[in-house]
Amino acid sequence: MGKKAVVLLSGGLDSATSAAIALTGGYELIALSCRYGQRHVKELRAAAAVAKFLGVKEHYEIDVNLSQWGGSALTDESIAIPRTGVQIDIIPITYVPGRNTVFIALALSLAEAKEAEAIYLGINAVDYSGYPDCRPEYLGAYQHLAGLSSKAGIEGKGARLVAPLIEWTKVEIVRKAIDLGVPIDLTWSCYNGGESPCGVCDSCRIRDSALREAGYKTSDN
Repeated sequence: MGKKAVVLLSGGLDSATSAAIALTGGYELIALSCRYGQRHVKELRAAAAVAKFLGVKEHYEIDVNLSQWGGSALTDESIAIPRTGVQIDIIPITYVPGRNTVFIALALSLAEAKEAEAIYLGINAVDYSGYPDCRPEYLGAYQHLAGLSSKAGIEGKGARLVAPLIEWTKVEIVRKAIDLGVPIDLTWSCYNGGESPCGVCDSCRIRDSALREAGYKTSDN
């Protein structure tokens, strides 16, 4: 039996690229996507399309509704989606309280059940003003906790948390995605759920700028 890795697959460019990197490491992928009360399901449809493209045989979609208590523009429709660009040293209102902490806990449970040796994450600390749960020190602390909180960890067989993109710029991520043949057109990064990306939310601005700089041709350029 080959080695396995759980990949947290959101449907966005970063998680798709992280999954493709895991494939280059010879892993059999097990994908996990979360319906967390986000504004739309476009990204979940994108995750399913990416998983199919990458040949993922096991793809779990789990409900964990964080929108019940709000606190983020991504889960509370009374809070406007930012359209003015990311501000340095200010954590955006698109930060979802506890999201990655919850997602990684679920991934650790899945990895232990499936005897996967790694969990690949698409988190990135560069483009989003240092979300608290996207920083290297956060990941290191969580790895320590993972080793203490599971049977697999106590036995020295706990899954490694791997975040290959954590300190990359979005342009570097796009270039890696192109190099690995990631289906960029199947991914969805827009905070809104229209028929096509809005082009004005912070996520679209960052993505579109990186695609142009990397020379990736889309229907819009």
